[in-house]
Amino acid sequence: MFKIGDKVSVLDENLTGFVIKIDGDTITMEDENGFDMEFHKKELVQIKNEAVLKSKSFMDVSLDEILSEKETSKRKPTIKKKVKERFQPTMEVDLHIHQLTNKTNMSNHDMLTLQLDTARRQLDFAIRQRIQKVVFIHGVGQGVLKTELEYMFGRYDNVKCYDANFQKYGLGATEVYIYQNVAAD
Repeated sequence: MFKIGDKVSVLDENLTGFVIKIDGDTITMEDENGFDMEFHKKELVQIKNEAVLKSKSFMDVSLDEILSEKETSKRKPTIKKKVKERFQPTMEVDLHIHQLTNKTNMSNHDMLTLQLDTARRQLDFAIRQRIQKVVFIHGVGQGVLKTELEYMFGRYDNVKCYDANFQKYGLGATEVYIYQNVAAD
């Protein structure tokens, strides 16, 4: 394949030279600076037509040519949504007790039960209506309602819950993401 006097280039390195010795699979090449180097024959490629090689080489392409080629390539126009629209939930459910009832003499157990029933009804409604995100505003308090909500959401196979946007709700809200394409058992 190679013979003494062939011009060769080293793969994966910017070295070229001429074959000066062949010993089985080991080829000794003299580079352009007069240094002798040994390579395995698989590490070298023969340069038959240097003009063709230069025309296909990326070493001679300037950065400006690459950038101008990138700029001229056509891309499909994308419809950009505003950041606020993209992350805005489609449904909010305020579970503060004064938003749910006018009664003032309820026990803590009755208030918690009303809040959880409301959350369950609203989540079932969102699932039926194929609403993808729901934010449940529960407030900070002692965290009892938040813990109960997380337990309730954990019983659904097609939902994932996490803290809602802190900038908008602070620590008092949980966002639920509803997976739409869950196969029925």
